[in-house]
Amino acid sequence: MFKNVMVYRLGAETLPTLEAMEEALHGARFVECGASQELSVGWTAPRGEAHGALVESVAGQRILKFMVESKSVPSNVVRRKADEEIARIEASTGRKPGKKETRDLREDAKRALLPQAFSKVSSVWVWMDHEQDLLILDAGSQSRADTVITALVEAVPGLAPRLFNTQQTPQSAMAQWLSAGEAGGAFQIEQECELKSSGEDRAVVKYARHTLDIDEVKQHVAQGKLPTKLALNWQGRVAFTLTESMTLKKVGFLETVFEGTSKEKEDNFDADVALSTGELGQLIPELVELLGGELLEFGAAPASAPAGGGTVTTGAAHVALATADDSAPF
Repeated sequence: MFKNVMVYRLGAETLPTLEAMEEALHGARFVECGASQELSVGWTAPRGEAHGALVESVAGQRILKFMVESKSVPSNVVRRKADEEIARIEASTGRKPGKKETRDLREDAKRALLPQAFSKVSSVWVWMDHEQDLLILDAGSQSRADTVITALVEAVPGLAPRLFNTQQTPQSAMAQWLSAGEAGGAFQIEQECELKSSGEDRAVVKYARHTLDIDEVKQHVAQGKLPTKLALNWQGRVAFTLTESMTLKKVGFLETVFEGTSKEKEDNFDADVALSTGELGQLIPELVELLGGELLEFGAAPASAPAGGGTVTTGAAHVALATADDSAPF
């Protein structure tokens, strides 16, 4: 279900009830692009049912699904059609359209061609973990994540998610792991990474299907090349690639995760949600701990701290995220 993982902190705001959130999202339900419409975004039923619920709760986890449909016409096709109209105007009137009229003709050409354009449809899974005060997006890029966050905040006023930051940056941690030949904790280094030089040459070194515990990799790191991607394995259950921006890409659940589950459940929405959130709900806090804990905003208390709790020293704060619901099947 989740191929990418981008983690946001929900903060102290109270989530609305399921019914209130359902009503809030209903006004932004996804509708397919019209004939001459370039872009359409909105919320759709996670279970894929027509007119189904927009907010699903499985094992205490809220799941949403954001849809994006876009149409595009190649610029050279638009230009060619506009040039044909410009030539017709010149031939019939003897005058050449000016810059503004030319721009308008190109916009007209685009609108005329849009009904013939193929549409591209994509979706982003959204997981709200109220117990850990986390918002997780299955977004492959920051721009797509920004689009989803904007739509969510507009639909549900009061939500104020922010990017999740750790005490140690993923990049510096990955450099240490490569130098040491191991990541630590329940994480193991796999056979893929990318290193980039910060110098003027911007040199890039990539390894794929290659052992990384070698002197050559350590020399690259010692010479100043910093890792931007590193493939990791968590407990032999989840494989993923960690990026310098704290995004988990190419998330895949390994065979050990499915032991004891029946084939009949593999395509079941509830089982997929429980499995995905159950595994990632444990992996994420362990990864955060490996990176030194959450980097708190000045004056903020950890999410797990009770109201009126003790003093927090931001410089050495450590976030103790709760683990996933024990009832979730793994």
